[in-house]
Amino acid sequence: MADKNTPAPAEQVELRRDVTVWGSYMWGYADVGADVFVALGLVFGAAQGATPLAFALAGLVYIMIGLAYTELAATYPVAGGGQYFTLRGLGDLWGLIAGSALLLDYTIDIALFAVASTGYLNGFINLIFGFNITDISMKLGPLNIQIFWLVETLLLIVFLIWLNVRGIRESSLFNELVGIVGIVSEAAIVVLGFLLAWDPALLLRQWVMEAPTLDRFMYGSSLAIISFVGLESISQAAQETRRPATIVPRTSISLVFTVFIFAVAFSTLSMGIVPWQEFVGREADAVALVANRIPYLGLIAGPVAAALGALILAISANSGVMSASRLTYSMSRYQLISTWFDKVHSKYRTPARTIVFFSLIGVIELVFSFLTPGVMDTLGNMYAFGATLGYTLVFIALIKLRFSDPYSPRPYKMPLNIKWQHNGRKVDVPILGFIGMLGVLTILFEVVLTHEIGRIAGPAWVLLCLAYYVWYRRSQKLPIGTIKRDWETEQVHVLTSAEEYEMLEEYKEALAERDKGGR
Repeated sequence: MADKNTPAPAEQVELRRDVTVWGSYMWGYADVGADVFVALGLVFGAAQGATPLAFALAGLVYIMIGLAYTELAATYPVAGGGQYFTLRGLGDLWGLIAGSALLLDYTIDIALFAVASTGYLNGFINLIFGFNITDISMKLGPLNIQIFWLVETLLLIVFLIWLNVRGIRESSLFNELVGIVGIVSEAAIVVLGFLLAWDPALLLRQWVMEAPTLDRFMYGSSLAIISFVGLESISQAAQETRRPATIVPRTSISLVFTVFIFAVAFSTLSMGIVPWQEFVGREADAVALVANRIPYLGLIAGPVAAALGALILAISANSGVMSASRLTYSMSRYQLISTWFDKVHSKYRTPARTIVFFSLIGVIELVFSFLTPGVMDTLGNMYAFGATLGYTLVFIALIKLRFSDPYSPRPYKMPLNIKWQHNGRKVDVPILGFIGMLGVLTILFEVVLTHEIGRIAGPAWVLLCLAYYVWYRRSQKLPIGTIKRDWETEQVHVLTSAEEYEMLEEYKEALAERDKGGR
């Protein structure tokens, strides 16, 4: 009889490796590249004249997060992302906490970017026809609900659910087609904006005269992390990526610097074109507002930017659907949540149950946010908690895995390492890993201090997931702590499945050398 504490064998039907190098890049760009369209107006409303600084500081932390994820996703190319890395490095309980924190972000991602996508669509209609359909509302007691905007967003989410159930090839193709248009158009707006409209005197005046209070700057810089959340989607898709050890480092590092440049460029450009006060109330189409102020081209650039925002934010919401489903798929297979969630559709070979279930949680968050005075501010307020908590645990796991699993080949390592003797073996200790962890902890502190909704909803969500975890483990007669797993056998299986045969041989040789030396 099998030990009840031993994880069930993997399903025969597994996720299909259909994601190419361009598809991998676009999964990341879909989830990160669109973020500035949402964050720009929100951050300006908080950080005011210091908005470019808020984006730059958050971006530096994001670069270190990106380097950490690049190392881990290339080393362990399986679905699960930060949850899997934390589970493997720190154990089941911490893996559950990281997973629940990141899952909160993904469900909010679906709601926030879908509502922003339809917001930009409505901005496009307003610029073309002069009619703001976002203002169409319905009275519900003391509440005034923007009903048309809500219905539009719900229809978009339903479409994305259908698209992801059909398969990652179709979903990835959607990202690729829209993403290339997005990159070209964003670059054009930045270049033309600096050439034709940017006024350094306006930027300097706002920088000097419109400085925020410390509290408002902390709130703004913590919101700025929204511009960089989503790199995890590349690691979520790693189990469906061809030759991930080669592809993931290329796509991740390229994405990190692409998004950082765009975020800092857009914030710097905007502050030299538009007074920050004009972004208040225009959070739903802030980039279109900036593009519309470009001389000669504004009549065209404004609608184009609005249409671009609608498309690129739709693929970001699409990436949220994918990432939430792959995360919970992984959590289920490692018995952190019910095995009901790890079933793969027999025809499409996608985790259809998790796609539908957690997208519906995003729908619930969306509907409740429409009952508040500012739907985007409410969703943005909740967004940063899960990311910063999850990323903190990922940095700790990265450092721990350098010591506990020095045998797995790392196609990419975070730079700036020092040698440390541990159990008779030299280990590379990542200096940037410690700096990145401190940076993320600083943003987490800002979130807890300044996000009135996030500091309540975020911990409440994690505690709810912990309660479910305890109930589920007890119902299955499993320990609350860590289940003993054969990670070495799993790593062999992972590298074999990924067809990374050179890494596989290197790994086996390292284990053989360890066993021969008695370590």
